Order: sequence, then structure tokens, then C-alpha cells
Amino acid sequence: MFWKTDQPHGLPRNPFKSCIIPRPIGWISTQDKNGGVNLAPYSYFNGVSDDPPMVMFASGSRDATNPKDTIANAEATGEFVCSMVSWDMRDVMNTTSAEVAPEIDEFKLAGIETAPSQLVKPPRVAGAPIHLECTYLQTFTLPPTSKGHGNAICVGRVIGIHIKDEFLKDGFIDVLKIRPVARLGYMDYTSVDGQFTMLRPTVDAAAD
Repeated sequence: MFWKTDQPHGLPRNPFKSCIIPRPIGWISTQDKNGGVNLAPYSYFNGVSDDPPMVMFASGSRDATNPKDTIANAEATGEFVCSMVSWDMRDVMNTTSAEVAPEIDEFKLAGIETAPSQLVKPPRVAGAPIHLECTYLQTFTLPPTSKGHGNAICVGRVIGIHIKDEFLKDGFIDVLKIRPVARLGYMDYTSVDGQFTMLRPTVDAAAD
């Protein structure tokens, strides 16, 4: 099939999100200027550079003018933390995806234990295997949604990384022990339970 994205696709649900899979989940914690804590998962999330290390997450807004709490807090305070979602934490992650009032602390809502960060103020998800402490870099405004709501990409610089020792094996991250959760389309998810290695090909310069 083929369809122009500004026209009806004729399917039960829009398949776009299933065309870009799997998508890692950035479980982003922030604080507002008054110290109020927010925690929310974002599947439009990824690393964008390793030197310096930087990440991005994208978010719509509550309406045409008000951004969601995570980006608003990151812009206001200049800090956020990304916690990795493991298989064991999939259910509580899903609880924090509920759209609630800004004053609601999703850590408390989902019964999630916090851990202090080292370089930034927002807390970490204590049970997560990996945390990235970030400073806010920039927000990029995207075209609005079909409903007229805002869209934005938030970019941050990773200034500190926590990896639990139990998830390191021979100096490498043990991905299969973590079983990171990733988003598919619709209401579907997956987890990493297999892996394979491919070495980059080498080019013999003398053969040119």
C-alpha cells in the first residue's frame, strides 16, 4: 500500500509508529523551579551524539500553547535525567505514562523509589539499571499537530552516567540481563532478549 500522510490511510489505526521500530524509551525525570518532581516515559527518544554524549526526546503539548511538564521543567531548570526501562520495571513505567496534573509526583503515583543524582537535582529511578544525568541544551520547535498542538524536540548533554555493577560483565553492559524495553506501534512493546555481533568491514587501501 501507499498513502500520502495528509490523507486517510484506510487502516484501523495509523501505522506510522510501527514503521519506525523498535524505539528506545527515555524515562525522563525533571523538577520544576519549586522542587516538584515529574517522571514520564518518551518513546521518541534516542542518543544523537557520543562525543560529546547527547540525547534527545520529542514531545507534544497539552494544548496549542502549553508544553508538557517534562520539556517545561527542563527548559526552566536546565536539567533532566534519563533512566533506562528494564523488563522488570515495565509495569511501573506504564503507570507513569498517565497524563496527570503538573503537581502530581509520578514517583509517588507509581510507588517508585528515588535515588539522588550526583550532578543534577532531578532524582533517578532507583531500580533502573542505567541513568544519564543531563543538562538542557536546546529546544527545537516542530510543525504543530493536526489538532493545532505544539511539537518540540528537547536536546540535552549527558554529563554523568550511572551503570549498576550487576549489569556489567567483563567490562561490558550485559544487555540480555537488563532486557531493555522498547516501544513498537499501537499499544505494543518489545524487549531485548537476543543479540548478535557484526564487525565493520575493513577496506584495503592498497587495493585502490
